[in-house]
Amino acid sequence: MFRACCEESIKVFYASSSLRRSAALTCAGLLIAVAAALQPAAARPGPDGFADIADRLLPSVVNISTTQTVKPEASRRRSGEKAEPERPGSNRPQFPPGSPFEEFFKDFFDHKSEGGKPDSPHPRKATSLGSGFVIDPTGYIVTNNHVIADADEITVILHDDTNLKAEVVGRDSKTDVAVLKVKTDKPLTAARWGDSDKARVGDWVLAIGNPFGLGGSVTAGILSARQRDIQSGPYDDFLQTDASINRGNSGGPMFNMDGEVIGINTAIYSPSGGSIGIGFAIPSAMAKAVATQLIGEPDHAVHRGWLGVRIQAVTDEIAEGLGLDKPKGALVASVNENGPAQNGGIQPGDVILSFDGKPIPDMKQLPRLVAGSSANQTVPVTVWRKRQATVLQVKIGKLEETDQTADAREAPKSKTPKKEEGATVTALGLTLSTVTPELKEKFSLSDDAKGVVVVAVGKDSPGAEKGLKAGDVIMEAAQEEVKTAGEVTGKIDEAKRAGRKSILLLVERQGDLRFVALRLDQG
Repeated sequence: MFRACCEESIKVFYASSSLRRSAALTCAGLLIAVAAALQPAAARPGPDGFADIADRLLPSVVNISTTQTVKPEASRRRSGEKAEPERPGSNRPQFPPGSPFEEFFKDFFDHKSEGGKPDSPHPRKATSLGSGFVIDPTGYIVTNNHVIADADEITVILHDDTNLKAEVVGRDSKTDVAVLKVKTDKPLTAARWGDSDKARVGDWVLAIGNPFGLGGSVTAGILSARQRDIQSGPYDDFLQTDASINRGNSGGPMFNMDGEVIGINTAIYSPSGGSIGIGFAIPSAMAKAVATQLIGEPDHAVHRGWLGVRIQAVTDEIAEGLGLDKPKGALVASVNENGPAQNGGIQPGDVILSFDGKPIPDMKQLPRLVAGSSANQTVPVTVWRKRQATVLQVKIGKLEETDQTADAREAPKSKTPKKEEGATVTALGLTLSTVTPELKEKFSLSDDAKGVVVVAVGKDSPGAEKGLKAGDVIMEAAQEEVKTAGEVTGKIDEAKRAGRKSILLLVERQGDLRFVALRLDQG
Protein backbone atom coordinates (compact mmCIF):
# COMPACT_ATOMS: atom_id res chain seq x y z
CA MET A 1 0.00 0.00 0.00
CA PHE A 2 2.75 2.42 0.92
CA ARG A 3 4.66 1.58 -2.26
CA ALA A 4 1.60 2.30 -4.40
CA CYS A 5 1.08 5.66 -2.75
CA CYS A 6 4.67 6.61 -3.40
CA GLU A 7 4.46 5.67 -7.06
CA GLU A 8 1.31 7.77 -7.52
CA SER A 9 3.01 10.78 -5.91
CA ILE A 10 5.87 10.53 -8.38
CA LYS A 11 3.45 10.54 -11.36
CA VAL A 12 1.59 13.60 -10.12
CA PHE A 13 4.71 15.71 -9.60
CA TYR A 14 6.68 14.41 -12.60
CA ALA A 15 6.32 17.69 -14.57
CA SER A 16 8.65 19.56 -12.22
CA SER A 17 12.17 18.22 -11.69
CA SER A 18 12.48 19.85 -8.26
CA LEU A 19 9.13 18.50 -7.20
CA ARG A 20 10.09 15.14 -8.69
CA ARG A 21 13.20 14.97 -6.46
CA SER A 22 11.10 16.00 -3.47
CA ALA A 23 8.59 13.25 -4.18
CA ALA A 24 11.34 10.67 -4.56
CA LEU A 25 12.83 11.66 -1.22
CA THR A 26 9.38 11.51 0.39
CA CYS A 27 8.83 8.02 -1.02
CA ALA A 28 12.24 6.85 0.15
CA GLY A 29 11.54 8.22 3.62
CA LEU A 30 8.26 6.37 3.78
CA LEU A 31 9.88 3.10 2.68
CA ILE A 32 12.62 3.46 5.31
CA ALA A 33 10.02 4.15 8.00
CA VAL A 34 7.98 1.11 6.95
CA ALA A 35 11.09 -1.10 6.90
CA ALA A 36 12.07 0.11 10.37
CA ALA A 37 8.58 -0.59 11.68
CA LEU A 38 8.69 -4.13 10.33
CA GLN A 39 12.08 -4.88 11.91
CA PRO A 40 12.12 -6.52 15.38
CA ALA A 41 12.80 -4.18 18.29
CA ALA A 42 16.49 -3.57 18.77
CA ALA A 43 18.11 -4.85 21.94
CA ARG A 44 18.59 -2.32 24.69
CA PRO A 45 22.20 -1.11 24.59
CA GLY A 46 24.39 -2.11 27.51
CA PRO A 47 25.60 0.45 30.00
CA ASP A 48 28.60 2.59 29.09
CA GLY A 49 30.29 1.38 32.26
CA PHE A 50 29.71 0.16 35.79
CA ALA A 51 31.99 2.56 37.65
CA ASP A 52 29.28 4.77 39.14
CA ILE A 53 27.12 1.92 40.38
CA ALA A 54 30.17 0.00 41.65
CA ASP A 55 31.30 3.04 43.69
CA ARG A 56 27.90 3.18 45.29
CA LEU A 57 27.58 -0.54 46.05
CA LEU A 58 31.08 -1.58 47.14
CA PRO A 59 30.77 -0.16 50.69
CA SER A 60 27.77 -2.44 51.38
CA VAL A 61 29.74 -5.64 50.55
CA VAL A 62 31.99 -7.23 53.17
CA ASN A 63 34.66 -9.93 53.28
CA ILE A 64 34.14 -12.72 55.80
CA SER A 65 37.03 -14.59 57.39
CA THR A 66 36.36 -17.66 59.52
CA THR A 67 38.67 -19.71 61.71
CA GLN A 68 37.91 -23.30 62.57
CA THR A 69 39.62 -26.40 63.90
CA VAL A 70 40.38 -28.83 61.09
CA LYS A 71 41.46 -32.43 61.42
CA PRO A 72 44.43 -33.47 59.23
CA GLU A 73 42.39 -35.77 57.01
CA ALA A 74 39.82 -33.02 56.47
CA SER A 75 42.63 -30.60 55.65
CA ARG A 76 44.01 -32.89 52.96
CA ARG A 77 40.56 -33.19 51.42
CA ARG A 78 40.32 -29.45 51.04
CA SER A 79 42.33 -29.52 47.83
CA GLY A 80 40.04 -32.10 46.21
CA GLU A 81 38.27 -31.10 43.01
CA LYS A 82 35.14 -32.45 41.41
CA ALA A 83 33.40 -31.65 38.16
CA GLU A 84 30.04 -30.69 39.64
CA PRO A 85 28.42 -27.60 41.17
CA GLU A 86 30.62 -26.35 44.01
CA ARG A 87 30.35 -23.81 46.78
CA PRO A 88 32.79 -21.06 45.79
CA GLY A 89 34.33 -20.10 49.06
CA SER A 90 35.42 -22.78 51.46
CA ASN A 91 38.10 -24.87 49.67
CA ARG A 92 41.67 -24.17 48.67
CA PRO A 93 41.96 -21.77 45.69
CA GLN A 94 42.87 -23.44 42.41
CA PHE A 95 45.11 -21.58 39.96
CA PRO A 96 46.48 -22.53 36.53
CA PRO A 97 49.83 -24.39 36.67
CA GLY A 98 52.68 -21.92 36.82
CA SER A 99 50.56 -19.10 38.22
CA PRO A 100 52.45 -16.94 40.74
CA PHE A 101 49.56 -17.53 43.17
CA GLU A 102 49.82 -21.32 42.96
CA GLU A 103 52.95 -21.78 45.06
CA PHE A 104 51.93 -19.09 47.55
CA PHE A 105 48.59 -20.69 48.36
CA LYS A 106 50.10 -24.18 48.33
CA ASP A 107 52.52 -23.15 51.08
CA PHE A 108 49.78 -21.29 52.92
CA PHE A 109 47.43 -24.28 53.07
CA ASP A 110 49.86 -27.16 53.36
CA HIS A 111 51.87 -25.78 56.31
CA LYS A 112 54.85 -28.07 55.69
CA SER A 113 57.03 -28.71 58.70
CA GLU A 114 60.81 -28.91 58.76
CA GLY A 115 62.22 -31.72 56.62
CA GLY A 116 59.31 -31.43 54.14
CA LYS A 117 57.00 -33.76 56.10
CA PRO A 118 53.39 -32.88 56.74
CA ASP A 119 52.33 -31.53 60.09
CA SER A 120 51.74 -33.99 62.88
CA PRO A 121 48.25 -35.53 62.87
CA HIS A 122 46.80 -33.09 65.39
CA PRO A 123 43.89 -30.70 64.88
CA ARG A 124 44.98 -27.26 63.68
CA LYS A 125 43.41 -23.91 62.94
CA ALA A 126 42.40 -23.18 59.37
CA THR A 127 41.09 -20.00 57.79
CA SER A 128 38.38 -19.78 55.13
CA LEU A 129 37.27 -16.74 53.20
CA GLY A 130 33.91 -15.71 51.86
CA SER A 131 31.66 -12.74 51.21
CA GLY A 132 28.55 -11.09 52.57
CA PHE A 133 26.56 -7.86 52.43
CA VAL A 134 25.03 -5.46 54.92
CA ILE A 135 21.22 -5.37 55.02
CA ASP A 136 20.78 -3.05 58.00
CA PRO A 137 22.92 -0.06 59.09
CA THR A 138 22.90 -1.38 62.67
CA GLY A 139 25.13 -4.29 61.64
CA TYR A 140 23.04 -7.16 60.24
CA ILE A 141 24.89 -9.03 57.48
CA VAL A 142 23.70 -11.79 55.15
CA THR A 143 25.94 -14.55 53.81
CA ASN A 144 25.81 -18.25 52.95
CA ASN A 145 25.47 -20.78 55.73
CA HIS A 146 28.31 -22.84 54.26
CA VAL A 147 30.65 -19.84 54.55
CA ILE A 148 30.37 -19.79 58.35
CA ALA A 149 29.56 -23.46 59.00
CA ASP A 150 31.61 -24.98 61.86
CA ALA A 151 33.43 -21.68 62.38
CA ASP A 152 34.97 -21.00 65.79
CA GLU A 153 35.53 -17.32 65.03
CA ILE A 154 34.01 -15.04 62.40
CA THR A 155 35.53 -11.74 61.35
CA VAL A 156 33.80 -9.27 59.06
CA ILE A 157 36.09 -6.98 57.06
CA LEU A 158 34.42 -3.81 55.84
CA HIS A 159 35.23 -2.00 52.62
CA ASP A 160 37.50 0.41 54.53
CA ASP A 161 39.43 -2.58 55.99
CA THR A 162 37.81 -2.26 59.43
CA ASN A 163 37.77 -5.67 61.17
CA LEU A 164 34.73 -6.53 63.31
CA LYS A 165 33.96 -9.69 65.25
CA ALA A 166 30.64 -11.21 64.20
CA GLU A 167 28.10 -13.39 65.94
CA VAL A 168 25.69 -15.76 64.20
CA VAL A 169 22.10 -14.54 64.55
CA GLY A 170 20.57 -17.50 62.76
CA ARG A 171 21.16 -19.92 59.93
CA ASP A 172 19.11 -22.08 57.60
CA SER A 173 20.94 -25.03 56.04
CA LYS A 174 18.08 -25.93 53.69
CA THR A 175 18.39 -22.65 51.77
CA ASP A 176 22.06 -22.01 52.70
CA VAL A 177 21.32 -18.57 54.17
CA ALA A 178 22.83 -17.16 57.37
CA VAL A 179 22.58 -13.82 59.17
CA LEU A 180 25.44 -12.30 61.18
CA LYS A 181 25.52 -9.34 63.55
CA VAL A 182 28.43 -7.00 64.24
CA LYS A 183 28.72 -4.21 66.79
CA THR A 184 29.61 -0.88 65.25
CA ASP A 185 29.88 2.71 66.49
CA LYS A 186 28.78 4.16 63.16
CA PRO A 187 25.98 3.21 60.75
CA LEU A 188 27.03 0.83 58.02
CA THR A 189 26.18 1.22 54.35
CA ALA A 190 23.33 -1.19 53.69
CA ALA A 191 22.27 -2.74 50.40
CA ARG A 192 18.63 -2.73 49.30
CA TRP A 193 16.71 -5.90 48.56
CA GLY A 194 15.28 -6.15 45.06
CA ASP A 195 12.59 -8.40 43.60
CA SER A 196 14.15 -11.39 41.86
CA ASP A 197 10.76 -12.35 40.45
CA LYS A 198 10.91 -9.27 38.22
CA ALA A 199 14.39 -10.04 36.91
CA ARG A 200 14.40 -11.27 33.32
CA VAL A 201 16.77 -13.58 31.53
CA GLY A 202 19.20 -11.35 29.67
CA ASP A 203 19.21 -8.53 32.23
CA TRP A 204 22.59 -7.11 33.23
CA VAL A 205 23.79 -8.07 36.72
CA LEU A 206 26.80 -7.25 38.90
CA ALA A 207 28.48 -9.68 41.28
CA ILE A 208 30.64 -8.26 44.08
CA GLY A 209 32.66 -10.43 46.44
CA ASN A 210 35.98 -11.68 47.73
CA PRO A 211 37.28 -14.20 45.15
CA PHE A 212 40.33 -16.17 46.30
CA GLY A 213 40.72 -13.76 49.20
CA LEU A 214 41.82 -10.94 46.89
CA GLY A 215 39.33 -8.44 48.35
CA GLY A 216 36.32 -6.63 46.95
CA SER A 217 36.03 -7.48 43.24
CA VAL A 218 33.33 -6.48 40.76
CA THR A 219 32.29 -8.62 37.82
CA ALA A 220 29.47 -8.10 35.33
CA GLY A 221 27.35 -10.39 33.21
CA ILE A 222 23.76 -11.21 32.45
CA LEU A 223 21.09 -13.31 34.07
CA SER A 224 21.47 -16.54 32.10
CA ALA A 225 18.53 -18.58 33.41
CA ARG A 226 16.03 -18.93 36.24
CA GLN A 227 14.69 -21.74 38.43
CA ARG A 228 17.79 -23.92 38.21
CA ASP A 229 17.82 -27.08 40.34
CA ILE A 230 21.40 -28.13 41.14
CA GLN A 231 20.37 -30.85 43.63
CA SER A 232 21.80 -29.00 46.63
CA GLY A 233 18.65 -28.85 48.74
CA PRO A 234 14.88 -29.37 48.84
CA TYR A 235 14.07 -25.81 47.75
CA ASP A 236 16.51 -25.27 44.88
CA ASP A 237 15.37 -22.34 42.75
CA PHE A 238 18.64 -20.74 41.67
CA LEU A 239 19.32 -17.84 39.34
CA GLN A 240 22.09 -18.59 36.84
CA THR A 241 24.58 -15.98 35.64
CA ASP A 242 27.66 -15.76 33.46
CA ALA A 243 29.18 -13.04 35.64
CA SER A 244 32.50 -14.38 36.94
CA ILE A 245 31.97 -16.05 40.31
CA ASN A 246 34.86 -17.87 41.95
CA ARG A 247 35.72 -19.39 45.29
CA GLY A 248 35.39 -16.69 47.89
CA ASN A 249 32.39 -15.09 46.17
CA SER A 250 30.03 -17.24 48.24
CA GLY A 251 27.62 -15.12 50.23
CA GLY A 252 28.22 -12.03 48.11
CA PRO A 253 25.37 -10.14 46.45
CA MET A 254 24.14 -10.18 42.88
CA PHE A 255 22.89 -6.70 41.97
CA ASN A 256 20.57 -5.52 39.24
CA MET A 257 21.21 -2.24 37.44
CA ASP A 258 19.10 -0.36 39.99
CA GLY A 259 21.64 -1.34 42.65
CA GLU A 260 19.29 -3.81 44.35
CA VAL A 261 20.21 -7.27 45.60
CA ILE A 262 18.36 -9.89 43.57
CA GLY A 263 20.47 -12.88 44.62
CA ILE A 264 23.14 -14.33 46.90
CA ASN A 265 26.02 -15.85 44.92
CA THR A 266 26.27 -19.39 46.21
CA ALA A 267 27.61 -22.04 43.83
CA ILE A 268 29.54 -22.54 40.61
CA TYR A 269 29.81 -25.31 38.09
CA SER A 270 33.55 -25.72 37.70
CA PRO A 271 35.48 -28.73 36.37
CA SER A 272 38.62 -26.57 36.53
CA GLY A 273 38.19 -24.85 39.90
CA GLY A 274 37.70 -21.41 38.35
CA SER A 275 34.81 -19.62 36.72
CA ILE A 276 33.62 -21.00 33.40
CA GLY A 277 30.62 -18.68 33.22
CA ILE A 278 28.11 -20.84 35.09
CA GLY A 279 27.32 -19.46 38.53
CA PHE A 280 24.25 -19.77 40.72
CA ALA A 281 22.60 -17.39 43.16
CA ILE A 282 19.78 -17.80 45.70
CA PRO A 283 16.95 -15.51 44.50
CA SER A 284 16.16 -12.57 46.76
CA ALA A 285 12.49 -13.58 46.86
CA MET A 286 13.57 -16.58 48.94
CA ALA A 287 16.63 -15.15 50.70
CA LYS A 288 14.88 -12.02 51.98
CA ALA A 289 12.05 -14.03 53.54
CA VAL A 290 14.51 -16.40 55.23
CA ALA A 291 16.71 -13.56 56.53
CA THR A 292 13.67 -11.72 57.87
CA GLN A 293 12.62 -14.76 59.89
CA LEU A 294 16.14 -15.43 61.16
CA ILE A 295 16.24 -11.89 62.54
CA GLY A 296 12.64 -11.47 63.65
CA GLU A 297 11.63 -14.85 65.10
CA PRO A 298 12.28 -15.28 68.84
CA ASP A 299 14.15 -18.54 68.21
CA HIS A 300 15.97 -17.10 65.17
CA ALA A 301 14.80 -20.02 63.05
CA VAL A 302 12.81 -20.43 59.85
CA HIS A 303 9.26 -21.74 60.21
CA ARG A 304 7.89 -23.33 57.05
CA GLY A 305 4.49 -24.46 55.96
CA TRP A 306 3.64 -28.15 55.75
CA LEU A 307 1.11 -29.83 53.51
CA GLY A 308 1.66 -33.49 54.38
CA VAL A 309 1.81 -35.09 50.94
CA ARG A 310 4.25 -37.14 48.98
CA ILE A 311 4.38 -36.08 45.36
CA GLN A 312 5.86 -37.18 42.07
CA ALA A 313 6.27 -35.71 38.60
CA VAL A 314 3.51 -35.83 36.01
CA THR A 315 4.90 -37.53 32.91
CA ASP A 316 3.40 -37.55 29.42
CA GLU A 317 1.91 -41.00 30.05
CA ILE A 318 0.46 -39.99 33.42
CA ALA A 319 -1.01 -36.80 31.95
CA GLU A 320 -2.65 -38.79 29.18
CA GLY A 321 -4.00 -41.34 31.63
CA LEU A 322 -5.53 -38.63 33.81
CA GLY A 323 -6.96 -36.62 30.94
CA LEU A 324 -4.67 -33.61 31.35
CA ASP A 325 -3.90 -31.59 28.24
CA LYS A 326 -0.17 -31.64 29.05
CA PRO A 327 2.21 -32.70 31.84
CA LYS A 328 1.87 -30.19 34.67
CA GLY A 329 1.29 -29.99 38.39
CA ALA A 330 2.34 -32.37 41.17
CA LEU A 331 0.84 -35.85 41.43
CA VAL A 332 -0.07 -36.81 44.99
CA ALA A 333 1.23 -40.32 45.67
CA SER A 334 0.19 -40.42 49.32
CA VAL A 335 -1.05 -38.19 52.12
CA ASN A 336 -0.06 -38.15 55.78
CA GLU A 337 -2.74 -39.41 58.11
CA ASN A 338 -4.53 -36.49 59.80
CA GLY A 339 -2.17 -34.08 58.01
CA PRO A 340 -3.24 -30.76 56.48
CA ALA A 341 -3.75 -32.28 53.02
CA GLN A 342 -5.94 -35.12 54.24
CA ASN A 343 -7.96 -32.79 56.46
CA GLY A 344 -8.41 -30.44 53.51
CA GLY A 345 -9.74 -33.20 51.24
CA ILE A 346 -6.67 -33.91 49.11
CA GLN A 347 -6.48 -37.56 48.05
CA PRO A 348 -3.84 -39.83 46.51
CA GLY A 349 -4.13 -39.59 42.75
CA ASP A 350 -4.99 -35.89 42.77
CA VAL A 351 -2.80 -33.61 40.70
CA ILE A 352 -2.18 -30.26 42.43
CA LEU A 353 -2.41 -27.65 39.68
CA SER A 354 -2.20 -24.48 41.78
CA PHE A 355 -1.44 -23.49 45.36
CA ASP A 356 -2.69 -20.25 46.88
CA GLY A 357 -3.49 -18.91 43.43
CA LYS A 358 -0.04 -19.68 42.02
CA PRO A 359 0.20 -22.24 39.18
CA ILE A 360 2.31 -25.37 39.60
CA PRO A 361 4.04 -25.89 36.24
CA ASP A 362 6.02 -28.86 37.58
CA MET A 363 6.44 -30.91 40.74
CA LYS A 364 9.47 -28.97 42.02
CA GLN A 365 7.50 -25.76 42.38
CA LEU A 366 5.05 -27.07 45.01
CA PRO A 367 7.52 -27.63 47.92
CA ARG A 368 8.87 -24.09 47.47
CA LEU A 369 5.41 -22.53 47.59
CA VAL A 370 4.29 -24.62 50.56
CA ALA A 371 7.49 -23.89 52.48
CA GLY A 372 6.99 -20.17 51.93
CA SER A 373 3.46 -20.19 53.33
CA SER A 374 2.57 -19.53 56.96
CA ALA A 375 1.32 -22.14 59.40
CA ASN A 376 -2.43 -22.03 60.17
CA GLN A 377 -3.02 -20.11 56.94
CA THR A 378 -5.94 -21.40 54.84
CA VAL A 379 -5.19 -21.36 51.12
CA PRO A 380 -7.07 -22.48 48.00
CA VAL A 381 -5.59 -25.55 46.34
CA THR A 382 -6.76 -26.56 42.87
CA VAL A 383 -6.57 -30.29 42.18
CA TRP A 384 -7.28 -32.36 39.09
CA ARG A 385 -9.51 -35.28 40.05
CA LYS A 386 -11.54 -37.58 37.83
CA ARG A 387 -10.79 -35.46 34.76
CA GLN A 388 -11.94 -32.13 36.18
CA ALA A 389 -10.54 -29.34 38.34
CA THR A 390 -11.71 -28.97 41.95
CA VAL A 391 -10.82 -26.18 44.38
CA LEU A 392 -10.20 -27.18 48.00
CA GLN A 393 -9.53 -25.01 51.05
CA VAL A 394 -6.54 -26.35 52.99
CA LYS A 395 -5.25 -25.13 56.36
CA ILE A 396 -1.46 -25.26 56.23
CA GLY A 397 0.42 -26.90 59.09
CA LYS A 398 3.86 -26.14 60.53
CA LEU A 399 6.79 -28.14 59.25
CA GLU A 400 8.75 -29.84 62.01
CA GLU A 401 12.19 -31.35 61.50
CA THR A 402 10.76 -34.81 62.19
CA ASP A 403 7.94 -34.46 59.65
CA GLN A 404 8.19 -36.83 56.72
CA THR A 405 6.26 -36.58 53.50
CA ALA A 406 5.26 -40.23 53.80
CA ASP A 407 5.51 -42.84 56.52
CA ALA A 408 8.10 -45.58 56.01
CA ARG A 409 6.95 -48.49 58.09
CA GLU A 410 8.86 -51.75 58.38
CA ALA A 411 6.72 -54.65 57.36
CA PRO A 412 6.00 -56.94 60.32
CA LYS A 413 6.92 -60.58 60.04
CA SER A 414 4.15 -62.82 58.82
CA LYS A 415 2.71 -65.57 60.89
CA THR A 416 3.03 -69.16 59.71
CA PRO A 417 0.94 -69.15 56.55
CA LYS A 418 -1.39 -71.68 55.17
CA LYS A 419 -0.30 -73.14 51.86
CA GLU A 420 -2.64 -71.55 49.37
CA GLU A 421 -2.26 -70.84 45.70
CA GLY A 422 -3.85 -67.79 44.07
CA ALA A 423 -4.84 -67.68 40.42
CA THR A 424 -2.44 -65.66 38.29
CA VAL A 425 -3.05 -63.66 35.12
CA THR A 426 -0.70 -61.94 32.72
CA ALA A 427 -1.15 -58.42 31.35
CA LEU A 428 1.29 -55.92 29.89
CA GLY A 429 4.12 -58.31 30.66
CA LEU A 430 3.14 -58.54 34.34
CA THR A 431 2.20 -61.76 36.08
CA LEU A 432 -0.39 -60.77 38.69
CA SER A 433 -2.04 -62.53 41.60
CA THR A 434 -4.44 -61.68 44.37
CA VAL A 435 -2.68 -61.34 47.72
CA THR A 436 -2.34 -64.71 49.45
CA PRO A 437 -0.66 -65.72 52.73
CA GLU A 438 2.01 -67.50 50.72
CA LEU A 439 2.81 -64.39 48.71
CA LYS A 440 2.87 -62.29 51.88
CA GLU A 441 5.57 -64.53 53.26
CA LYS A 442 7.48 -64.79 49.99
CA PHE A 443 7.68 -61.03 49.43
CA SER A 444 7.68 -59.96 53.12
CA LEU A 445 4.37 -58.14 52.77
CA SER A 446 2.53 -56.85 55.83
CA ASP A 447 -0.30 -58.84 57.33
CA ASP A 448 -2.83 -56.22 56.27
CA ALA A 449 -1.51 -55.97 52.68
CA LYS A 450 -4.29 -55.40 50.17
CA GLY A 451 -4.29 -55.25 46.41
CA VAL A 452 -2.75 -57.28 43.62
CA VAL A 453 0.77 -58.67 43.85
CA VAL A 454 3.20 -58.53 40.92
CA VAL A 455 4.55 -62.09 40.88
CA ALA A 456 6.87 -61.65 37.89
CA VAL A 457 7.84 -58.98 35.36
CA GLY A 458 8.56 -59.88 31.75
CA LYS A 459 11.82 -58.73 30.22
CA ASP A 460 11.43 -55.68 27.96
CA SER A 461 7.79 -55.34 29.05
CA PRO A 462 6.11 -51.97 29.81
CA GLY A 463 6.31 -52.83 33.50
CA ALA A 464 10.04 -53.54 33.33
CA GLU A 465 10.63 -50.23 31.56
CA LYS A 466 8.91 -48.43 34.44
CA GLY A 467 10.92 -50.26 37.09
CA LEU A 468 8.22 -52.57 38.46
CA LYS A 469 9.52 -55.58 40.37
CA ALA A 470 8.19 -58.84 41.74
CA GLY A 471 6.71 -58.12 45.15
CA ASP A 472 5.21 -54.76 44.20
CA VAL A 473 1.56 -54.42 45.14
CA ILE A 474 -0.91 -52.70 42.81
CA MET A 475 -3.41 -50.79 44.94
CA GLU A 476 -5.31 -48.94 42.22
CA ALA A 477 -5.77 -49.13 38.48
CA ALA A 478 -7.17 -46.14 36.58
CA GLN A 479 -7.68 -44.48 39.99
CA GLU A 480 -10.02 -47.23 41.14
CA GLU A 481 -9.21 -49.63 43.98
CA VAL A 482 -8.45 -53.19 42.87
CA LYS A 483 -8.46 -56.36 44.97
CA THR A 484 -8.09 -59.10 42.39
CA ALA A 485 -5.88 -59.68 39.36
CA GLY A 486 -9.01 -59.89 37.24
CA GLU A 487 -9.99 -56.35 38.22
CA VAL A 488 -6.64 -55.08 36.98
CA THR A 489 -6.99 -56.76 33.60
CA GLY A 490 -10.57 -55.47 33.42
CA LYS A 491 -9.36 -51.88 33.92
CA ILE A 492 -6.71 -52.42 31.26
CA ASP A 493 -9.34 -53.65 28.79
CA GLU A 494 -11.59 -50.67 29.59
CA ALA A 495 -8.76 -48.25 28.96
CA LYS A 496 -7.97 -49.89 25.63
CA ARG A 497 -11.63 -49.75 24.54
CA ALA A 498 -11.71 -46.05 25.48
CA GLY A 499 -8.77 -45.45 23.17
CA ARG A 500 -6.37 -44.45 25.90
CA LYS A 501 -2.65 -44.88 25.37
CA SER A 502 -1.74 -45.68 28.98
CA ILE A 503 -3.18 -46.79 32.30
CA LEU A 504 -2.27 -45.34 35.68
CA LEU A 505 -1.40 -47.76 38.48
CA LEU A 506 -0.87 -46.94 42.16
CA VAL A 507 1.95 -49.20 43.33
CA GLU A 508 3.20 -49.90 46.85
CA ARG A 509 6.72 -51.10 47.54
CA GLN A 510 7.69 -51.65 51.20
CA GLY A 511 5.39 -48.89 52.40
CA ASP A 512 6.37 -46.50 49.59
CA LEU A 513 3.54 -45.43 47.26
CA ARG A 514 4.00 -44.11 43.75
CA PHE A 515 2.02 -43.86 40.53
CA VAL A 516 3.19 -45.63 37.39
CA ALA A 517 1.76 -45.11 33.91
CA LEU A 518 2.07 -48.15 31.64
CA ARG A 519 1.75 -47.86 27.87
CA LEU A 520 -1.10 -49.94 26.49
CA ASP A 521 0.22 -50.20 22.94
CA GLN A 522 3.19 -52.27 24.12
CA GLY A 523 1.40 -55.06 25.90
